Amino acid sequence: MAAFEKAPPEARQLLTVPIRELGLRLDQSPVAEYVRRLYAELESAGLRHFRPPCYLSDEWGCPSEEPVIGIPFYLGDPRVAHLEDAVNDIENEREIMIYLRHEAGHAFNYAYELYRTDEWHELFGSFRRPYRDDYPFVPFSRDYVRHIAGWYAQKHPDEDFAETFAVWLDSDSHWQQRYAHWPALRKLQYVDRIAAEVRDVPPPHAAGETDITVDEMEQTVEEFYRGGSGADQGDESAMIAGLALDTDLSDIFLDPSKQRDGVGYRPADDLLAEHRRDIIDKVYEWTGVRRTLVRALVSAVEQRLRELGLLAVRERSRSQMIELTVYITALSMTFLIGKRPLRHRKVK
Repeated sequence: MAAFEKAPPEARQLLTVPIRELGLRLDQSPVAEYVRRLYAELESAGLRHFRPPCYLSDEWGCPSEEPVIGIPFYLGDPRVAHLEDAVNDIENEREIMIYLRHEAGHAFNYAYELYRTDEWHELFGSFRRPYRDDYPFVPFSRDYVRHIAGWYAQKHPDEDFAETFAVWLDSDSHWQQRYAHWPALRKLQYVDRIAAEVRDVPPPHAAGETDITVDEMEQTVEEFYRGGSGADQGDESAMIAGLALDTDLSDIFLDPSKQRDGVGYRPADDLLAEHRRDIIDKVYEWTGVRRTLVRALVSAVEQRLRELGLLAVRERSRSQMIELTVYITALSMTFLIGKRPLRHRKVK
């Protein structure tokens, strides 16, 4: 993949190594500190007997009805993290804690078997409802908390509970005030009450079965990335191929033949590259369009800007960047409301 070229040489040397031979151990990895932070949050929240085991796996996840947390293996080695960052953008500190709290919500649900109770079903819905990647959602609905981008709480009742738990656990969420007049407050109050009730109660399902562990991953690092994203990349390339980028981008930025003396310019693709991560993050957060598609759109726009040699006027670069961001948002929404199916990355 061309994206691998952006990673340091010491990271690219790992591409041919089987993942299980990387020697990754969670307790000796950079992500171990975040697990300790999660456990400290659980302790501060009064959950004295709930410490879900964590392990390195192929993705973020909590196997259904198993109170354990899988963490992506690339967070276990800074070199592999460089590869992930080149291909998909690595999670930052805030995002790691967001996902850990979310997965802890699943684990809490399973450890105390809340999903088997009538009250849980009345609040969140049927646990056995089919799980859909291309889930419908209502943007800005106050029936659900907001935590993971893409209105993720609306994906499934199990995700709704995990998101509610994550917001409850985060001391910076100030959920009592933020959700004071929302229907979602009832769900948060439920979590708060249940947590108090089980404060001194060991979970009936304390031990769980892991899914894929890092020691079982026989494919090489390169095979993992090729196999995990090839199909989506093909879909995204087909989606983007018919866009009229040349005309649209020329309306936003300046053709190099029209430069004038005394005016400052910079390559438009450099301007986009400077803000690439923020654009991807925010468009994904507010539209719900899957992140891989937004990233592919931004990459396609950046490449075409470079090929056309379009220029940003330095004194107007801020307004041009705003216009470009709105344009990318509009492209994303076109795919969202069109007939093409969109698949969200599974976090559960």
